[in-house]
Amino acid sequence: MLDKKIVFLLILISIGLVLSSLGAWDGINEQWVDRHIRGQGFTGILSFIGFCALFTACGFPRQLAAFLGGYAFGFVSGTLLATLAASFGLLLSFYVAKIIARPTIRKKYPEKIKAIQNFLNHRTFSKTIIIRLLPVGSNLITNLVAGVARVDIKPFFAGSFIGYLPQMIIFSLAGSGIEVMSVWKITLSIVLFIISSILSGYLYKEYKKNRRKDDALIP
Repeated sequence: MLDKKIVFLLILISIGLVLSSLGAWDGINEQWVDRHIRGQGFTGILSFIGFCALFTACGFPRQLAAFLGGYAFGFVSGTLLATLAASFGLLLSFYVAKIIARPTIRKKYPEKIKAIQNFLNHRTFSKTIIIRLLPVGSNLITNLVAGVARVDIKPFFAGSFIGYLPQMIIFSLAGSGIEVMSVWKITLSIVLFIISSILSGYLYKEYKKNRRKDDALIP
């Protein structure tokens, strides 16, 4: 039987993923920004950060937060505020996993959690940047896994903030209305794909290296 805390956490994850796949965030658009954020001064800024932090913690796409940030506050401010909000959302989901799920999951799956912990706690900052740059995977699940696996939050948070920036810049540019030439979009997409492929290979090699070390320690 699964622990009640684990069931609760799985329900939260499922709700976030289902809402995201069903387009539950479609109502969060430029009209919503016009009504609740734009022209509201400091209150609008706090509302934007608080709302996007809460909802990115539940699976709200951070790219959409960047688009809305660019629309509401302009390219530079929008990028920084949306990235800050996504990073605060990271903290929420990280600590939910740490407080609710960690003891039970570590007890049930000690070897798997140890392997993840060994991998992420070595060069946490650089590996987190790489993971955030990759165009695959779930932001929410990454945060939850890190919370369960006792990852050091400081380099994980800093690495995430930096790793978020490239995509946040692109979507904030789009939201602010700044036109980017198609040829640059295509070039940027190709470059990001190549970089992501190289970084994926690096992460896989690091993972295999850690696995070999763990296997060598087993009598």
